[in-house]
Amino acid sequence: MAFEIPALPYAQDALVPHISAGTLGFHHGKHHNAYVVNLNNLVADTPLAEKTLEDVIREVAGDASKAGIFNNAAQVWNHTFYWNSMKPGGGGRPTGAVADAINGAFGSYDKFAEEFKAAGMTQFGSGWAWLVAEDGAIKIVKTPNAETPITTGAVPLITCDVWEHAYYLDFQNRRPDYIQTFLDDLINWDFANANLAGV
Repeated sequence: MAFEIPALPYAQDALVPHISAGTLGFHHGKHHNAYVVNLNNLVADTPLAEKTLEDVIREVAGDASKAGIFNNAAQVWNHTFYWNSMKPGGGGRPTGAVADAINGAFGSYDKFAEEFKAAGMTQFGSGWAWLVAEDGAIKIVKTPNAETPITTGAVPLITCDVWEHAYYLDFQNRRPDYIQTFLDDLINWDFANANLAGV
């Protein structure tokens, strides 16, 4: 079976004015799609071609000889998760179980937002900022390049892509402004609550 790029969960212009249709067009249609094409080429005619994306990622993680497969598979997974981490009219303070978990882990939403923004800002080069559930608690982690928390047993709840192609057309070099916009106007707390409910 060939891996396929999932459709965006909203229209390409649905996140305007916070993320432009042009950014989503390039990011989803070019970057994300290239990872899918590369992955299919790398696993063609191998047993990995019949596995789920998650199984491919976990099976090749840490194997230097399969770094290309890992990087492309993990980027397909990470990007799909990122699209769902945002929604039109999103952002602001969470509700439900994830709000309780954030207050319990960080003391307040404001402290969470401060630490999440810091994680994204201090990720040197390309990478991701995540809110994850692990060992009965939630925490913020950051990962470089294609690394993903699913290789460590953590359950991702939400992620923000801090690769430059995620924001450069709209924010240029202002990564802090992009992350703040993600928190204020885009983050999909319904998605986070659904992921937390599955833990």
